[in-house]
Amino acid sequence: MSVAIFDSGLGGLTVWQAVTRRLPDLKVSYYGDNANAPYGTRTADDVHALTVAAVTKMWETDDLVVLACNTASAAALRRMQEAGVPPGKRVLGVFVPLIEALTERNWGDNSPPREVAVNQVALFATPATVASRAFQRELAFRAIGVDVEAQACGGVVDAIEDGDMILADALVKSHVDALKRKMPKPDAAILGCTHYPLVAESFQAALGPDVTVFSQADIVAESLADYLSRRPEMAEGGQARMVTTGDPVRVSSRATQFLRRPITFEAA
Repeated sequence: MSVAIFDSGLGGLTVWQAVTRRLPDLKVSYYGDNANAPYGTRTADDVHALTVAAVTKMWETDDLVVLACNTASAAALRRMQEAGVPPGKRVLGVFVPLIEALTERNWGDNSPPREVAVNQVALFATPATVASRAFQRELAFRAIGVDVEAQACGGVVDAIEDGDMILADALVKSHVDALKRKMPKPDAAILGCTHYPLVAESFQAALGPDVTVFSQADIVAESLADYLSRRPEMAEGGQARMVTTGDPVRVSSRATQFLRRPITFEAA
């Protein structure tokens, strides 16, 4: 059995790093579909097709795949699960752990939706994730009385993938300003893209110290640790591979820059 993290590009490395830090003995692979990144401006059908193709390829060597991509989780996860997955394989998304943390309710709690501690929530995500309304739909199963204002953060992923953090910071400020014109005083903010932890400080600075910012990497890592504690057979064996559909040299350079540690990718 083995575990792999999937993302359209480099953003999922924030989850990969958190998982390897939380579970240092776990062999965790990473698959970046950099040749087709970003997913956030594609149609839902395009994202679904790309995600299915990537995960099917990953299942050849890995048994549990985590979609560390909110766009893929929004557009593809439910359709993949409803279509059925091969015996012994699993695919998980990143929305559920985030909503568990936001509502302080375990996903296995099937009691009716109830009021939670936050009422005004800002959601920052890619245009495709915002258009899917998947976060609002899943949240509605758990909580009532929560007003979610979504802001499509065009350009941020591209800037991060290009290594232009000055542009990324400027875009974050612009998107936060746009959100505040619609929701002046959010209680909490969701960074609904796994690229965004790389500019989490920019989001927090623009939002102000009174806004609780939920970033997915550590939340997903803790949720995966809990999942594997109940299914220890899925954490045995395997090998850690870093794979990309893009240029391995360029992707390795960008990954090393982001994580500030040597990262070497191989071609898919």
